Amino acid sequence: MGRFSKISNPGWRIVLPIFQSMTRVDMRVKAVDVPDQKAITKDNISVGVNAVIYYKVTAADKAILEVENFYYAVSQLAQTTMRNVVGEVELDQLLSQREAISEKIKTIVDSMTESWGVTVSNVELKDIALPADMERTIAKQAEAEREKRAVIIKAEGEVAAAENMAKAATVLSNAPGAMHLRTLQSINDISSDQSNTVIFAVPLEILRAFEGKLPNTNK
Repeated sequence: MGRFSKISNPGWRIVLPIFQSMTRVDMRVKAVDVPDQKAITKDNISVGVNAVIYYKVTAADKAILEVENFYYAVSQLAQTTMRNVVGEVELDQLLSQREAISEKIKTIVDSMTESWGVTVSNVELKDIALPADMERTIAKQAEAEREKRAVIIKAEGEVAAAENMAKAATVLSNAPGAMHLRTLQSINDISSDQSNTVIFAVPLEILRAFEGKLPNTNK
């Protein structure tokens, strides 16, 4: 007497013993880890990359008849594709463009598994492992970049301060008595601390006032 089994399509099917067999196919989305893969980037940097791939069976008959053990086939295809794609990009691209690289891997794997009745919905790069010496090099590069920005910001600040000081000097030189008032204000600020030694600078305006009254020694 035959056995009754329920497969992916709704309804009951009769399975004839000996001549037929039943295979259950999970039609839900599966998340499968892609093991760590050693790869060499386009600029000859050795890296370790792992990922997770999300896929589902959309045609159970194809998944069983077109490929032997589609679980294993999808995993192996994802591993080889990931190594190939990583080898086509430089390290900076791999670190900064994960989403674009993941999308490229997903597109390639999905196009090849379509005939198996398997649809890949997403691929995510989980981790990128770098050699220890490369990590130190990247850290030095980042530190140098921060120092460069700090020097540029400091130089820009000094330029802005110099421009403002030049404008202030122009205003003080054009206003009669302004330099004398600024000098008195500076003396008042310094005198608040008794430990300071005050050196009084005579403004040029005062010296110029005596120019006409001093005897001419050139005669």
